[in-house]
Amino acid sequence: MIPISEAWDFVLAGCVPPAPVPCAIGEAPGHVLAETVLASEDVPPFANSAMDGYAVQAADTVEAPVRLRVVASVMAGDSPTTAVGHGEAVLIMTGAPMPPGADAVCIVERTRLETKASVVIEEAVGAETNVRHPGEDIVAGDAVFSAGTVVTPPHVGVLASLGIETVLVQPTLRVGVVSTGDELATGSGALAPGKIRNSNRPALLAQLQVDGCYPVDLGTVRDDTTALRHVLEHGAGSCDAVVVTGGVSVGDRDVVKIVLKKLGGNAARWMQVAVKPAKPFAFGTIGVVPTPVFALPGNPVPALVSYELFVRPGLRAMAGYRVLDRPRLPATTEIDLARRPDGRVHLVRVLAHTGDGGTVRVDRRAVSARTCCGRWPRRTPWRSCRTATGSLPAGGWTCCCSTPSACARRDRSGSGEPAGRSGADRHRSTAVARAGASGD
Repeated sequence: MIPISEAWDFVLAGCVPPAPVPCAIGEAPGHVLAETVLASEDVPPFANSAMDGYAVQAADTVEAPVRLRVVASVMAGDSPTTAVGHGEAVLIMTGAPMPPGADAVCIVERTRLETKASVVIEEAVGAETNVRHPGEDIVAGDAVFSAGTVVTPPHVGVLASLGIETVLVQPTLRVGVVSTGDELATGSGALAPGKIRNSNRPALLAQLQVDGCYPVDLGTVRDDTTALRHVLEHGAGSCDAVVVTGGVSVGDRDVVKIVLKKLGGNAARWMQVAVKPAKPFAFGTIGVVPTPVFALPGNPVPALVSYELFVRPGLRAMAGYRVLDRPRLPATTEIDLARRPDGRVHLVRVLAHTGDGGTVRVDRRAVSARTCCGRWPRRTPWRSCRTATGSLPAGGWTCCCSTPSACARRDRSGSGEPAGRSGADRHRSTAVARAGASGD
């Protein structure tokens, strides 16, 4: 067996980002910038008022209250033509250009209008008060956003303020999913003897969509090397990556690892990873333009765990993300998490909730042994935890990592990072506790 870190390194070495593409800023949220964005102009581009009020010469207000003559008004979008002289003021709105001669703005709340032509400034203002200068936010030539930045709606606003309509981003990944196995059936009809329903492909297609990819259904393939080779070659030619389930263990009909090795040569590798579940795993690149192929176990839970451990980080690397793993938090256990030391990291389904003082606590009770989700009525996140020695006693501290159902959908309108959770209400979440071997 090899440690998770070794398998991780092998996967990431083969997950090279595709060529970046231009993208309209309105379609950019959730994508990763592939270039450094430079400002071509100052923001704001001219001196303007930060408040509604009167543009004045600060020296005229030293002995406030003082009466000034109102000589003009200027609104946002206007181009002022009247200068402010000694003893004069100009009515000005927020964002309007500062008129020539004025060096401060007295807010309207500190004034008293006597007539349309006369205003009393009730409070002295210093020079530059309530004035925004050119380049105060962004100076022309500044590096506004660096390559690797995940675009969010506020980024779009800044880009628009600079007159930028398109940016270079890492494209949405097309990821094909294929299930293998003579035993698999689809649809709602009665099952023939020896058949089971295919749940891996729908689950992985859904998870890819949640993670911001464009999922491509490549169907189900029999345990046949020729048929599988044809599907993998087609997938490699039409997708940025391919995910296969089944056929990676040591059975007589586990053909995926064999076909992957034939297509990928030295760029493909079958691995037994020191983790439970998700021990068998294969990865390689195939095709003229090397396309990553992830081969996962056929059992539904190990398949999703293997996806979290290897597929998602690999795809995030291809999409240009700097952070590949999910966020982690310290947590304590409420019951013993026992295990036999066997050199593997054990992932155990648990419930996580926020206890007194905001600490995350994990509990294995009331979790279904056969599914990815607990029996609680609302689907909430898994967690994974770790110890260095094996068993984890109740009250012990561990590391807690949010996993699939904690993830907010990242499509063209979001970043795809896990959703935050409040701490005071002790609300519950399904989780995976990791009792790990040292070194991983």
